[in-house]
Amino acid sequence: MEGGAFDQREQIQFFGCTHPGRAIADRNDVLVFQTDLLSNAVEITGHIVVKLWISSDCPDTDFTAKLIDYYPPSLDYPNGFAMNIVDGILRVRYRNSWEKPELMTPGKVYAITIELPETSNLFQAGHRIRLDIASSNFPRFDVNPNTGEPEGKSTGFRKATNHIYVDQKRPSHIILPVIGNHS
Repeated sequence: MEGGAFDQREQIQFFGCTHPGRAIADRNDVLVFQTDLLSNAVEITGHIVVKLWISSDCPDTDFTAKLIDYYPPSLDYPNGFAMNIVDGILRVRYRNSWEKPELMTPGKVYAITIELPETSNLFQAGHRIRLDIASSNFPRFDVNPNTGEPEGKSTGFRKATNHIYVDQKRPSHIILPVIGNHS
């Protein structure tokens, strides 16, 4: 795994990459939320929290959240540049407690919280603030077999079909520590 920021595109050095150069945001297993082009620079400094309402057809699964600074197309990057700022993950069995894991009832809706580390970034005018939600971020985080078996003792894997709800009754959202708009 490489440290630091890099363009959020599939790269040949990552295990399982089948489409080098394809934007991760174009994958059908990544949900993308982004702002319009910023008219002013926006500073985000502090602790970021992502609150999701989710369900799955598996007894356990992961949800990941990644904050992205999306640079517009330029001569150097004609397709733009999606720079990862900070990310986090929640293995859903630990949604209520790290000490007492609880498996999910498939199909039941749960409220979960993904805490991202503190960070600071000045999103420049013309950029976009983007949030990518997925169920995996391998190789950064280990793969969840989605079986509900004890960790490290799984005998197989299940493909999870996960849902995120964004309605009035189940308002999934992100809490960003916006310091201010910079003209």
